Amino acid sequence: MKQVLETDGQVCPFPLVEAKDAMTGLEAGDELVINFDCTQATEAIPQWAAENGYPVTHFDRVTDASWTITVQKA
Repeated sequence: MKQVLETDGQVCPFPLVEAKDAMTGLEAGDELVINFDCTQATEAIPQWAAENGYPVTHFDRVTDASWTITVQKA
């Protein structure tokens, strides 16, 4: 299952806070697609994923100031 989390327009650290909350409701193997435009989250979200053993399966720049990252719950 894939769940999409739209956090465009939210200042850091809210994209990461919402990602942590959303991940708690997912089953192992599910993916969370996080769309964000907070520059700090480009480092904070992958770091959080690595620290928790969640593989990043996709990470891409969408526009000059927005990104998408997909994190899989382990």
